[in-house]
Amino acid sequence: MRWISKPLLAGAMLLTGASFAAADMMATTATDLTVYAGPGAEYPSVGIATRGSAATLDGCLEGESWCRIDVNGLRGWVYAKELMVDYNGAPVVVQERRADLGIPVVTYEQTTIVDGPAQPAPGDELIGAVDANGVIVPPPEVRTYIDSTPIDAVAYDGEVVVGATLPGEVVISQVPNYRYSYVRIQDRPILVDPQSRRIVYVYE
Repeated sequence: MRWISKPLLAGAMLLTGASFAAADMMATTATDLTVYAGPGAEYPSVGIATRGSAATLDGCLEGESWCRIDVNGLRGWVYAKELMVDYNGAPVVVQERRADLGIPVVTYEQTTIVDGPAQPAPGDELIGAVDANGVIVPPPEVRTYIDSTPIDAVAYDGEVVVGATLPGEVVISQVPNYRYSYVRIQDRPILVDPQSRRIVYVYE
C-alpha cells in the first residue's frame, strides 16, 4: 500500500506516439464519459464529455481498449467502447471495429513515479499500486473490508471486465478511505470508479 499525494499526481506521465500521417480521424462520444489523464480509470480525471460530442481521435494503445482524444477542449484518454466512428456511411463502435477502421497505435510512457510522504498528509487519498500496464492492485485492507461488509449481488447482464461501464441502476457501495467503490456481481466483488461507473478491478 502506498500514499499518493494529490497535488503531485498530475503531470507525472508523458505521452509518446507517432502522429497521424493522414487527416485526423473524427469520432463521436457514445455516452457521457470521463476523460482521464492516462489510459485507465485510476488516472486523474481531466473532465467530462457529454454524449454526442465531436472528438478528434489520435489513436489507441496496442492490445488495449484505451484511446486518446481531443473533445470539448479536453485532451486525454477514454475507453474505446464509448467512441463511435463513421465507417462506410454507418456509425460503428471503435472497440468492435478497430482493425477495420485502421486506427493508429499510440503509446503511453510513465517517466516518473511520484510518491507521496511515508505517512499520509491531509487530503491525500489511499489508492492501490499501479503497474506498468495501468492495472490497479488494491491494498489488502480493501478486500478485508469487502469480506467483512457483505452486500447482496446485483443483476447485471453485461460483460464483467475491467473497463466496462455499469448502468446507473446498479447500486455501488462506498469503501471507506478508498477512491473506488464496490459491488458484487455473479458472487464476485468488483471495484468500480464511482464517477465514471467503470469497472477497475475484478476479484477472482
